[in-house]
Amino acid sequence: MAFYIIITKDFSQMSEEAGKIVLKELEAFEPTEKKDKYILGLATGNSPIGLYQYLVDNQDKFEAKNIISFNLDEYIGLPGENPQLRTLHPESYSYFMIQQLFGKLEKSFGKITEKSFFKTYVPYGNMVDQNELIKALNVYPNDYQIMGADAGKAIVISDSAKNEYLKWIKKEILDAYEKKINDFNGIDLQIIGVGGRGHVAFHESGIPLDLKMLLVQLDKNTIENAVKAGHFKSIEESPQYAISMGAGLVYEAKTVILLANGESKIDPVKESLFGEVTDKVPISYGQEYARKGGNMIYVIDAIAAKGIIGREKELMSKGIKVIQKAWSIKNK
Repeated sequence: MAFYIIITKDFSQMSEEAGKIVLKELEAFEPTEKKDKYILGLATGNSPIGLYQYLVDNQDKFEAKNIISFNLDEYIGLPGENPQLRTLHPESYSYFMIQQLFGKLEKSFGKITEKSFFKTYVPYGNMVDQNELIKALNVYPNDYQIMGADAGKAIVISDSAKNEYLKWIKKEILDAYEKKINDFNGIDLQIIGVGGRGHVAFHESGIPLDLKMLLVQLDKNTIENAVKAGHFKSIEESPQYAISMGAGLVYEAKTVILLANGESKIDPVKESLFGEVTDKVPISYGQEYARKGGNMIYVIDAIAAKGIIGREKELMSKGIKVIQKAWSIKNK
């Protein structure tokens, strides 16, 4: 079992410490005939932005052409009459990755070269027309099963589905993404953030933890938070669905780095460590993942760590090592 919690002073130090871990992996990777690419799992949202900038600032230390990345998720239902317009929407996760990482990798070299780019995959949520999806779900209720004990639901499409649109989503978007990851023998290092209710990507609270690729009907809380954060003008304009890697696939990576900062992450971080493994807090699966031999690393700031400070011995009894970086939390 390998489970570490690295507690940092603030967001900046959190990003740097996480960046150092990722960079060390990328620097050490040497292509071989058996394994010629390093497979990196990427997340969107505010938490990894500083980490991505750290990689951009240190891009001369690794060969981007030796890296293939897979993103966790993508919306369904962004404004735009075709997939291209939806992909270029400012809230598209594809667009986010271009803005925060991929579009910056030529910076140090002065020109676009093969060396400058990851080969990257993002779930094809923008290929799905939300209106067509809703129509198919309404007309063919026997083609799928709803799974989830809370407001967010996984829509599990049957292998025997009759509707062609639902069959296409299952085969070409869900199954194909999982197969592509498996074709590269899985993800070497997966970066994840933390949702306000302890969810990972769009694997919402209450969705069974063994599911691997998800078509998700989003939790109202997730939608409302996106509006409150200014990503969308109203609930009506916000996407209602998403394509996402599930916990069952996320935690197949060889190493998982979880980033968390700020007040809203205090409870989910605490619950994921001291509570039982439960689909109510999907990131709690990190406990089971580490027990099975995965490398689980939390890199969190002092605020997100408030719920665990003073309980280090309890964590050690569970096999979790706590590391404080460059400062004394107890004096703050």
